[in-house]
Amino acid sequence: MSLLLDARGITKRFGGLTAVSAVDFQIERGSIVGLIGPNGAGKTTFFNMITGLYTPTEGQMIFDGEVVNGSKPSDVTKLGIGRTFQNIRLFANLSALENVLIGMHCRLHTTLLGTLLRTPSMRREEAAAKERALELLDYVGLGRQYANVTAKNLPYGDQRRLEVARALATQPKLLLLDEPTAGMNPNETALLTALIRRVRDELGLTVLLIEHDMKVVMGISERVTVLDRGVKIAEGTPHEVQTNPAVVEAYLGTGHAAKGKGGGPLIINDPNAQQASPPSA
Repeated sequence: MSLLLDARGITKRFGGLTAVSAVDFQIERGSIVGLIGPNGAGKTTFFNMITGLYTPTEGQMIFDGEVVNGSKPSDVTKLGIGRTFQNIRLFANLSALENVLIGMHCRLHTTLLGTLLRTPSMRREEAAAKERALELLDYVGLGRQYANVTAKNLPYGDQRRLEVARALATQPKLLLLDEPTAGMNPNETALLTALIRRVRDELGLTVLLIEHDMKVVMGISERVTVLDRGVKIAEGTPHEVQTNPAVVEAYLGTGHAAKGKGGGPLIINDPNAQQASPPSA
């Protein structure tokens, strides 16, 4: 497989705080990759550098062969990177359909003049966009029957699905999911995990997820990278990461790490799973 994302020596400093330090990180096309670590490890900061919200202090972020350091988030989206957020960021007072259409905006071609004049081409594009948005609502399991429901009135799990639909509307090559199952019950988690697999298998997308639920990460990821205090401490298959003493120590402390050597896979149940990470996460 070829690389879709190639991060080389990525560092991010906020004043005297180094949130991410000299991280090398690659994602192969068509893969599902997990990025994990304790709260404050630098995960969301790393996400924000991929999507253009932050510019790396040092290093190169290369997406699909193009250096994206310093690119605007809107330009990064056009290149093919879509995302969801740790804390849901829907347009709460707009309908589910309108939220998905907003995600689609970067792919529309109608000019301002065409919009004002309601030209035939504008009306055709508008109709096609609406139908595609309805299809995406169906695809994520929300259903077009909820198209006109205000986003804030949807159940929590459905709001998460709507965020995925809006991200898919940008036509991404790489889909970034920031704690997609946070706050979900076991049934909702299982359904969303199945959706993530479908997105990769059926749509051919590449997926990178941050997730505190280790059962989800280890069950769906083909490769897992672990950050701790901004430094990459481990990388490999789920089994390799689960049995890595450095990972056990980062989550549970030195004593647990010593006991973990030579033992079976460690399933990490993070007590902070439902807590919002600090800005440096």
